[in-house]
Amino acid sequence: MTMAGRRPLVAGNWKMNGLRGAIAMVEALRNGLSTDLLDRVDVLVCPPSTLISSCVAAVYGSRIAIGGQNLHAKPNGAFTGSISAEMLADLGAKYVIVGHSERRAYHHETDDGVHAKALGARRAGLCGIICVGETKEEREEGRTLDIVRAQLAIGVPKGATGADTVIAYEPVWAIGTGLTPTPADIAEVHASLREMLGQLIGAEAQNVRILYGGSVKPGNARELMAVENVDGALVGGASLVAEDFLGIINAYAR
Repeated sequence: MTMAGRRPLVAGNWKMNGLRGAIAMVEALRNGLSTDLLDRVDVLVCPPSTLISSCVAAVYGSRIAIGGQNLHAKPNGAFTGSISAEMLADLGAKYVIVGHSERRAYHHETDDGVHAKALGARRAGLCGIICVGETKEEREEGRTLDIVRAQLAIGVPKGATGADTVIAYEPVWAIGTGLTPTPADIAEVHASLREMLGQLIGAEAQNVRILYGGSVKPGNARELMAVENVDGALVGGASLVAEDFLGIINAYAR
């Protein structure tokens, strides 16, 4: 449940999925969203970098935003295979995901690295979606709040604002598993993150959106999006199917 002044954001992370034919999904999304709904919720699609330019063209003239899934902290240089925030912005991207749990797990990204990437995103005028979340083992040990607060404390740059920073809480054990925390669990984590943001950036913390991610589906979206301090969703697999993604966005329909 977001508060006045924080527009909900529903973001789709396609991960390493999607060939050129997937542009049809973006077109279906554009055609399926009413003006009334887009007046109240921001919608974002983060396809693979190979499709960013085509997706930007597909949503031209609409209020759907396109973003990247990762970036290199530097603006340019001898970093074969990497993509900078400036390159993403040049393609028309408006957001970029930073420090997703899969990047942390498979590419050994650190909290300090997340911080550097968030600064890179801001440098290029992109809004960075900084991801935090605990593993199943960490949750069972009762360390959830310690883990996500530490990730936030290091990852969020000084001077972060609601315009250049979004936080996404994604419990690692819930991503792609069909498992979700209870609404009470989510409320506890989001409240703690909001309080930690207040320590880091003061009153501006009230303007920063905190998304929930982890097995969000049309069937549970309305309940999850109604939780206090939940300002939207970061959606994985369900964002690859227009009908499912539209069903999640419609959690904000009147």
